[in-house]
Parts: sequence; C-alpha cells; structure tokens
Amino acid sequence: MPSLAVKLNSVFFKFLFKQRLQNRIQTPLNESHNQYGITTRPEESVSASNPSFTDGVATKDIHIDPFTALSIRIFLPESSLSPPEQTGPKTKPKSSQQVYPISLIQRRKSYGLLNMEAPRNDMRRSSFEGLDLRSDNNAYQGYAPSPQNCKKLPIMLQFHGGGWVSGSNDSVANDFFCRRIAKLCDVIVVAVGYRLAPENKYPAAFEDGLKVLHWLGKQANLAECSKSMGSGARGVGAEFTKAEVQRHIVDAIGASVVEPWLAAHGDLSRCVLLGVSCGANIADYVARKAVEAGKLFDPVKVVAQVLMYPFFIGSVPTESEKKLANTYFYDKEMCTLAWKLFLPEEELSLDHPAGNPLILDRSPPLKLMPPTLTIVAEHDWMRDRAIAYSEALRNVNVVAPVLEYKDAVHEFANLDILLKTPQAQACAEDIVIWVKKYISRRDNEFSY
Repeated sequence: MPSLAVKLNSVFFKFLFKQRLQNRIQTPLNESHNQYGITTRPEESVSASNPSFTDGVATKDIHIDPFTALSIRIFLPESSLSPPEQTGPKTKPKSSQQVYPISLIQRRKSYGLLNMEAPRNDMRRSSFEGLDLRSDNNAYQGYAPSPQNCKKLPIMLQFHGGGWVSGSNDSVANDFFCRRIAKLCDVIVVAVGYRLAPENKYPAAFEDGLKVLHWLGKQANLAECSKSMGSGARGVGAEFTKAEVQRHIVDAIGASVVEPWLAAHGDLSRCVLLGVSCGANIADYVARKAVEAGKLFDPVKVVAQVLMYPFFIGSVPTESEKKLANTYFYDKEMCTLAWKLFLPEEELSLDHPAGNPLILDRSPPLKLMPPTLTIVAEHDWMRDRAIAYSEALRNVNVVAPVLEYKDAVHEFANLDILLKTPQAQACAEDIVIWVKKYISRRDNEFSY
C-alpha cells in the first residue's frame, strides 16, 4: 500500500483540486482568454528557464504561435557538447554489454515483449565550449552552438499532465522530470505548453500538440535553407552574410526564425512522443496524425511513443474503475469534472474520441501505430483501459509492452512530492532503456 505521507498528501491534493474545478465550472469565461488561451495557472509553481548548462541541462522558452499562447521549453543536455558521433559500419564492442536492471524496485507485472537491455554510455564532458557568457547586459548570456560541437541528438516531444485544466511545461515538477529524462536518455526534450481548459476546450490542446510537430518540421527545413544559403550559393568563394540569409528565409517562408539549438543538435528523424496522464492522450493523437500524414511530415519521423498512465475513459466501466473509483490523488469523480470542463457541451460523452482510444471508427488502423510503451500504476482507476489499449496494439503486431508499478498511484513519477522517490527514478530509467532501442543510430547501434 502507498505510504501514510502519500495518503495524507492525496487527501489535501483532492480537496484543493476539486475546489478549483468547481470554481472554474461556476466562473464565467473571459472572452479575451478564449481567443489567446492560457498555458499555466497562478497557483502553479514555475521554474525559470536558464540557457546555460545548470545541473547538466540548458533550457529556453519559445513562444511559437503568434495567435495563441502555445509555447515550448527546450531541454538541451550537456552531452550535446561532445564531439559529433563518427558514422561507419556497425560494430560491436569487444567488452560485454552493460545490461541495466529492470528496476530499482519490485514490479508487479509487465505485459508484452519488453527488451530492457541497452548500451551504457559513460562518456562525460565537462567542457563549456560554445557558451557565450559575456558580461554585456545586452548580450545573449547562454549556450550558442558552434560548428565544432554539433552532436546530433534525438528529439522527445513531451506533453504534461494536469487533467486538461492545470499543469504547465515550465512547472517545477515538469522541469525536474524533463531534465531527468534529457540527461538519462541523452535527448533534446521539447516540453509543450498547450492551452488549458475551460478557456480553450477540445480540440485546442490536441491541435497545439500537432502544431508543435509541424513547427519542428518547419525548423528542420529552415535550418537546411540557412545552411545552403550560407554555403556559397552566389558562386565560388561567395557567401551570404547572416543578415542576408535571415532576410531571404523570411522573404521565402514567412516571419520565421531558425532555432539554433535544434538546428545544431536536433535529429528529427528520431522523434519520440511522451505523454503524461492527459498528455498521453495528446501524444497518441499526434502519433495518429503523424501516421496519417506519412511523408508529409518529413524530415520528422515519430519512431516510438511513451504513454504514462493515460487519461483514457469510456462509458462501460472497467474493473479498476469500479474498484478504485475513489483512489489516491485523481479519483473518478474529479476526473469526470475535468472532462466536463475540457469537452464542449454538445460533445460531452465518455466515449468521445479524445478519451476512448478503442472506439470503432478510430483511424488510422491500430496496426500502423508506432511502438508504444505504456506505464500504469497499481492504484490508478484508469489502469485497465490503458492495458486494454496496449493489448489491442499487440493483437495487430505493434510492439506495445506495459509496465505496471506496484503500490504506485496516478502520476507517481511526475507529482512534485513523489519525484525523488526510488519508484519515480526507476520509472524514468525504465523508459530510457526502452526508448534507447528506437533512437539509437542504426550504423552505430549495439545489438540488443
């Protein structure tokens, strides 16, 4: 059973959260908010971004849509300062491979094929070459890539939880979690600050997730355009100046700016989606749209997704929904209120496509979905439906293992009071081990 501290915090959390939900139901919506949206609440504790490497990760915030509040936070691990990887024929190291332990804790069950071996990367680098730390107050005082340190890293697109109505990509808890994943997995994490309900109801959050994927693809094209324009396009020995390159890009594509961290270090052919709670619903939607679009998203390729305790629901109750309806932190009554705030009144249904992934008219076919790791908790009333979705994927030969954690509660690896527990640390490590299989470069990949 969960500890006494978890139980007490759960009671306090549910009291405050239900009160806030009720207040939002009773408070008239502000029309100005509806047009632009909000991505965080006043009661949310947020962490400021820092473009210098602090604790091994540099961060920056970008507002990517001039018409809405949609924003992202980029988490760039210090490993990006390592020299670029040398490509060549696939080789296997002479020494035996390091196999990570499945977990630091006893796990209750696992479902499906789950290869948890991964090569250990012990390379460390403490150099801060590329950092621009000039004292001039008007100068950028953060990491600026240079041609000598352009190691390419996979991209992990992350969607936070919060029941559609709370949470943010720059909250203290989400910042800690994304830093942990960026360092452990050696990836660039792009945390999405999507618009919250009830100011912006469905499909705003889903559209924001897809809009970020489009933005990433545009960034890749802008980076290539900038590179080609700056490589002697005028003839031998002639190059565009930086200002000219930027003007040509704006003239041809629109008022867009190349994001230097992503241009220098991002490998969008290795993109993973990771969603937490309701963020998992967004991740699954974005994955489906990426499958439907096919090569239209090139060079962005979604190679895998991780669904952490997805916020799935349906009209026919599952066993866990019956037995655990009044469970810890997010109980069923509270979550039903959140769905009422998120879904438009005319679309209010427990079998809405946003909440039920197994409705009959779903598209594209499940067999086209990317490999999907699902994380569930023993004391979470939503666990059975998440397991059922994973089983449906496996039935059509999609790699879709499930990890179920003993004595765990909903968002046990993301709630601020549980982030530093061994269970949360183990979960992050397990995610990293599984994801590594799909983001390793094929020409340098160890055999699994």
